[in-house]
Amino acid sequence: MIARGWERRIVVDATVSHRIGAVFPYLSDPTQWHDFAPAVEFREQIDVGPPRVGTRWMATDRIGPFRIHFTDQLELLDENRRVVWLSSAPWNARVEYACVEAAEGTHIRADYLGVLDGSLRWQVGWLPGWAWHWILAQDFRRLDRLLTLKARQAGR
Repeated sequence: MIARGWERRIVVDATVSHRIGAVFPYLSDPTQWHDFAPAVEFREQIDVGPPRVGTRWMATDRIGPFRIHFTDQLELLDENRRVVWLSSAPWNARVEYACVEAAEGTHIRADYLGVLDGSLRWQVGWLPGWAWHWILAQDFRRLDRLLTLKARQAGR
């Protein structure tokens, strides 16, 4: 049994100043995560065909000098509303992005739950919850900046 001390749950409530139709494709396509999440080093779809529930991706994250290899799997896809990802060891994580249209753009509730395993325990297990929250919240600020830049380039 894995000790609960290695379990991490972080909830980030963020608002991105763009409509769901622009935001959601980034949350539902792991090959675009590196555009706004610097820890994401690599994602490549393993399964053949268009992405659907059950589709898997080979994944590598870089946390400081450490490269972490694992598999991501699409668990749930409710287009423009909710997407759930499962990550294998060493993250052993479930990540849910729930999106709601808001007057100022798109409100995102990101719920991260994982049980750190193996060397990941000593590599990042010591980080306090507030630090995890700050790091993950930055991804949504970067996504907002990315979408703003793309909108400007498109002349909107």
